[in-house]
Parts: sequence; C-alpha cells; structure tokens
Amino acid sequence: MSRYILEFEIPLKELEDKIDAMKTTGIKTGMDVSDALVQLEEELSEKKKLIYNNLSRWERVQLARHPKRPYSSDFISRITEYWFELHGDRHFSDDPAIICGIAIIEHLKIMIIGQEKGRGTKSKLFRNFGMARPEGYRKSLRLMRLAEKYNLPVVTLIDTPGAYPGLGAEERGQAEAIARNLFEMSRLKVPIVNIVIGEGASGGALGIGIGDSIICFENTWYSVISPEGCASILFRDSKRASEAADSMMVTAKDLLELGIADKILPEPEGGTHFDYDKSANTLKEAILKSINELINISPNARIENRIKKYEKMGKWTNG
Repeated sequence: MSRYILEFEIPLKELEDKIDAMKTTGIKTGMDVSDALVQLEEELSEKKKLIYNNLSRWERVQLARHPKRPYSSDFISRITEYWFELHGDRHFSDDPAIICGIAIIEHLKIMIIGQEKGRGTKSKLFRNFGMARPEGYRKSLRLMRLAEKYNLPVVTLIDTPGAYPGLGAEERGQAEAIARNLFEMSRLKVPIVNIVIGEGASGGALGIGIGDSIICFENTWYSVISPEGCASILFRDSKRASEAADSMMVTAKDLLELGIADKILPEPEGGTHFDYDKSANTLKEAILKSINELINISPNARIENRIKKYEKMGKWTNG
C-alpha cells in the first residue's frame, strides 16, 4: 500500500524517491553509488528535522487526522496483557464508535474507554468514523460506574471528529448524554486519566474527557470546534482553517501553556504512525505513572483537586 503523503511532506517524498532511484540504478548498472546515497540520506535526515520540528498548528491538526495513525484498538492490543470488551448501554444499543473494557497493564487492573474511528471502508462505517451516538456516551458512563464499584481506575483514549449530529442521535438525547457524563465524571471516586491520541473535537471528545490528568500526544489537537468549523462560522470560509487553528490555539503545546493539558507525550519523528510499538510504550509508561500517582490520593481529595483543576482553566478579563 502506498504511503499517505501530507502536503508539507512532499519534499521528503521527493528525496525518498531519489534515494530509491539511486539504489535501483546502482543495482542495475553495478555502479558504486554509496557516496551519493550517504549525501542524500543526510539531506533527508536534516530535512525531516527541519520540517517536523517547525510544524504549524494546522500541520499538526493534519497529522492528528493521519489515516495511518494508531487508533484506540491499536494501542490497546499493544499495551495490555488482558483485554475484555464490554458492550451496550442497557437502554438502547451498543455503539461501536466507543470501545470499552476491563484491561490489565502490568498487573494493574483498569477500565479503558476509547473512541475508535475504524480503518478501511467497512470498519469506518461500522465505527461511524469515531462519531459516537448517545448510546456510546451512556455505555461509557455505565462502565465508569462499574469501575467505581470495583475500584478500577479509568483511562479514556480521545480521538474523534465530534459527536454524531444525526437526527436519531438528537432524538435520543445526544446533548443530555454528554452533559450527564460531564457531571458524573467530575465526581467519580476513582482516578481518571484522559489521553488525547488523535483529534479531540467539541463535546464529542469532552463526553469522555473529564478527569484528574489530561495527557496529549505531541501532534494532537483538542478544542470546542474543528478549525474548519470555526472558519466557517467566523470567516464564512472553511478554507481559512489554518488561520482559525492559530487563533484557537488547538495544539498540545497550546493546551499545556494554557494549563489545560498536564503533559505532552513525545512522538516518533513524523508522528505516531511511523512506529506503533514505540508510541504504545510511551503511552503505557504515561498511564502507569499517572495512575500510580493518583491512587495514593484519597477519593475526596482527588475529586476536590479535579474540580479545582477545571475551575482554574482559561483566562478571564473584564471587557
């Protein structure tokens, strides 16, 4: 399968093609091209550092949406020794856009709740492109309460373009389901760790995004609306999404500076899709460290700290 190339990666692809062509020429002609290859590979390495160390906000949004980026299921399969998925909200149905289950990571028993976009046409349709319906949020809440009952820490993996805006979802109480989750998660007695692994858009992300610690991978974004949506509303032109992304300050670095995110997880050069295993190990270490810190705090103190955390977010000015 051909590699998916983003616009800002085109210069890298051109250099990679030159290297491949040089290798082919050397094999076919028997010429010694080793010096030329070394020079091209050094040029490629420098170009990668230049591009990936100076990404704009909009370019990071594009990386967060990369179709090869690991999803919740990819991480779960790599970080857990045991995984048992649980289904259904006990009211309407199951929602494949959110996967939930009991897991064990190095003898630590936890509840994992992750948004799943699906890979490939059939899977994407089955998962509804990661856009949860009310039953997805109600399933999440049911299992958070189950986790509370058995004293299991909760880990949420956030990666969604937003909650599903369809008529059926609205009829079944999409807004109420998300609002209920915000209220209940704010006072859940067990530790909650939220991790943004891709894109976190609007209430669709926030519906499983209240917790004691918010952790973001380096090339992710998290905001009340997508840059395109913001540009459509403010500028009447979705093509100005890059400008909107800068105005909204949506990236992990922005969130850390604003006091919203608590930690940024480094990614392999070019993004998590270049090395699933390395990215999964980074995620696993972050989960274990965060939970081990949180379980030493009493439930009441944890809830109080959680509420104070959200009270301090944002900056207020008198107009």
